[in-house]
Amino acid sequence: MPHRPALAAPRAGWTLVPALSPVSAQSPGAACTCHGAWAAASGGAEERPFRTFPGGGLALPASSLRWERGRGPAEASSPSREWQFLLRQHSGRRLRSPLACSRLKMVPLVAVVSGPRARLFAYLLRLGTQQVGPLQLHTGTSCTAKNHYEVLVLGGGSGGITMAARLKRKVGAENVAIIEPSERHFYQPIWTLVGAGAKQLSSSGRPTASVIPSGIEWIKARVVELNPDKNCIHTDNGKEISYKYLIIALGIQLDYEKIKGLPEGFAHPKIGSNYSVKTVEKTWKALQDFKEGNAIFTFPNTPVKCAGAPQKIMYLSEAYFRKTGKRSKANIIFNTSLGAIFGVKKYADALQEIIQERNLTVNYKQNLIEVRADKQEAVFENLDKPGETQVISYEMLHVTPPMSPPDVLKTSPVADAAGWVDVDKETLQHTRYPNVFGIGDCTNLPTSKTAAAVAAQSGILDRTISLIMKNQIPTKKYDGYTSCPLVTGYNRVILAEFDYKAQPLETFPFDQSKERLSMYLMKADLMPFLYWNLMLRGYWGGPAFLRKLFHLGMS
Repeated sequence: MPHRPALAAPRAGWTLVPALSPVSAQSPGAACTCHGAWAAASGGAEERPFRTFPGGGLALPASSLRWERGRGPAEASSPSREWQFLLRQHSGRRLRSPLACSRLKMVPLVAVVSGPRARLFAYLLRLGTQQVGPLQLHTGTSCTAKNHYEVLVLGGGSGGITMAARLKRKVGAENVAIIEPSERHFYQPIWTLVGAGAKQLSSSGRPTASVIPSGIEWIKARVVELNPDKNCIHTDNGKEISYKYLIIALGIQLDYEKIKGLPEGFAHPKIGSNYSVKTVEKTWKALQDFKEGNAIFTFPNTPVKCAGAPQKIMYLSEAYFRKTGKRSKANIIFNTSLGAIFGVKKYADALQEIIQERNLTVNYKQNLIEVRADKQEAVFENLDKPGETQVISYEMLHVTPPMSPPDVLKTSPVADAAGWVDVDKETLQHTRYPNVFGIGDCTNLPTSKTAAAVAAQSGILDRTISLIMKNQIPTKKYDGYTSCPLVTGYNRVILAEFDYKAQPLETFPFDQSKERLSMYLMKADLMPFLYWNLMLRGYWGGPAFLRKLFHLGMS
């Protein structure tokens, strides 16, 4: 056997480079194999495969690296420029923990970026929603799925992925499975900015395979029936899968078809919706094409996810009209089925001031029931006077669709009378089935349905399940924390944070009802980073610890 040197540099002046052939630069998602040659004194070489993944993730075995004496990054024979990947020795300093390095089986790109930590962290923050390379990569396939799992997660959205990552650390990856039919996973809160032209749609999505925790089984199917009395579910491909613990994270269903004329009306211009990946870019197109007339924004007569989003796009549109010199030609109308602009008085008062300052028209108790896209007309019903309707012509229309629990839940034993998963509002444990739990938009938790709420719920549910598994009573209680960054312009946000009682529960030691640039930057760049790199990996349970830190010594 040829001698294999450790990954630590033997002395100053040596450089660690990937011993890859340029031919390996294949299309993303394709598996490819290269040679890892060790520049050892005794000679010899050996092969090790590496794999590229959709979205740009790359994992390299330790044996694909080699040391070169007296060569800098510009002189190295390896295609370091293609892979943007290099480990260098500075001033004769050895790599940290050579033993640990030599034992690595796979070395992800992020793990080998050199340079001071502060500069690396700053660089990652600047990336925002860009993918920085997954630290964990899913390898399972549905064809190897078992028929029983200790923990079964229904749904591969924010709640499902987050809880799978947390439970993996408790019971082992081989004992956890996620059922999710979608090939792509989206960070939907950023769609508000996509619809206003401030972000690219491509920045919001990644392959589902890249966000499912490594080793966890991904069952690529749709749930069609839940049978909690027998501890099993059925999928659309005819499989029955049983479980010991079930986590329901199926999200919320968009019901565009409940509005007459939709969704077919989206084939016409001048109409869009930030709530669907298929229609969010149509909002931006309608905004750009606006010439003169009514710009209408709607809020339906149902629970919705991110209840602030319907008015965020209104404020952004008004800012865009001002920026492009069209404001004087635009009559901006917000027709909402609600009786108030926002459910928390502190933030509602701040929003009312903005509405008055910017001359926006708000009509309450108005519900969109029909869209005549060929005529550019919207029909609204007066909820205070059922049957009374009003037809308004539009030059631009943004539709927030009616929403409901997923159909599979509506008739399920786990649902309440309205079809939502019936859970204890403090522990997230099901009220009738002790081994069933719910998280996120599909539950009947009396709080706003947001990604921030899911983050806070994940920490509580993690504690709840841990104690249930030990036959103990859950003690950690969810206070209903949720957050809504109310985007009021292209560089301003009011950060609303509140609890079950609709009382402000603010993180920062300043008045968050004020429009701030710092809060916009957090919404646009920091929050996506936290989502992809911490929350989906089970390491972000909301800002409660920061709130305690920032408010130390304050009454």
